[in-house]
Amino acid sequence: MDELLFLAHRIPYPPRKGDKIRSYHLLRALARNYRVHLGAFIDDDADLEHAGTVAGICGGETCLLRLDPIFTRLRALKGLFTGQPLTLPYYDHPRMRVWVTDLLKRHPIRRVVVYSAAPAQFILDLDPTIRRVIDFVDVDSAKWAAYAEQRHGWARWLYRRESRLLLQAERAIAARCEATLFVSEPEAALFRQLAPECAGKVGYWENGVDMAFFSPDRIYPNPYEPGDLPLVFTGAMDYWPNIDAVTWFAHEVFAAIREREPCARFVIVGGRPAPGVLKLASLSGVTVTGSVADVRPWIVWAKAAVAPLRIARGVQNKVLEAMAMARPVLATSQAMEGIRHDDVLRRWVADSPHEMIDKGLALLAGADEGGHGCGILGREMVKRHYDWEDHLAGVLTVVAGEESV
Repeated sequence: MDELLFLAHRIPYPPRKGDKIRSYHLLRALARNYRVHLGAFIDDDADLEHAGTVAGICGGETCLLRLDPIFTRLRALKGLFTGQPLTLPYYDHPRMRVWVTDLLKRHPIRRVVVYSAAPAQFILDLDPTIRRVIDFVDVDSAKWAAYAEQRHGWARWLYRRESRLLLQAERAIAARCEATLFVSEPEAALFRQLAPECAGKVGYWENGVDMAFFSPDRIYPNPYEPGDLPLVFTGAMDYWPNIDAVTWFAHEVFAAIREREPCARFVIVGGRPAPGVLKLASLSGVTVTGSVADVRPWIVWAKAAVAPLRIARGVQNKVLEAMAMARPVLATSQAMEGIRHDDVLRRWVADSPHEMIDKGLALLAGADEGGHGCGILGREMVKRHYDWEDHLAGVLTVVAGEESV
């Protein structure tokens, strides 16, 4: 079996948050076709217990390095003096660099797959006969530009700097790789526009959903109180776009919904809630659960899922999972941008607080027939277009060099 090096900015397990879900499925597909050597970072102590599981999937060597949050932030500041985006020195771990160099000397590795821009710094100077494929997932430089528009003062300056320098790095990485992949056609199209010199080798592969796991037909315990009318948000609650989304929704949308429908609940489900998220629990009708063992009961028993993202790139797994469970999704157009959907599913897309309040109240009143309207259409759409195996088959041909992007 041929050998392959897979580098990721975060350990691809457990698959409970957006980037890990995609990297986990990619790793599994690669491991079925190659002996995989994995280099990745750990930023959550709870992930340390999964090192053995990941090694069992790979079949080759693994280098999983713990990132100390204080030290890595200090290391990132080096970028201010070297003209780099802070993202790169943040992940520039000397032990990872040594491991990659040594591994390539000891093993006949002819293919490298890199997940996200940061770990690509370890493979830019490889023998040009080694095939390199980068999965950027999103155009992160555009994300930092969007962050800058939401900030003021020094934060705006810093985020604009990160956007500009990270785009330079993304273009340099893409120029060195044989294929550059993103999560959706809009993301790929944006990068072609930003990096026209690389346009011919830019493609995309979409996320998927485990339809058997996210099934509305199983029996789930109801986590809500009798009489509750829940609107649920799911996601990593230490991620700034999610923090911004739930804060905006709680204050600008849900407060008005609660005044008109006292049984309404806004339930925020996700691990590592930031202090600003925890404060929302003091608002009437708002619950912050923190990490839960199984997110599915919270979705399937909700009147609707909400995805009020004002900053979003690529494909939102939270939306796909809610659709797979046949729930209507009250979302902003930003949250739906990278997801295939027909005009019927746009019924619950809103961007202004006023429009979202009206649509939220309609959902709580049963306007979507208990989820059997757009909910069923959404599940059918996900089943049709978001199958992991179908999407990964194309990735494997690109990695093998049998097909261009």
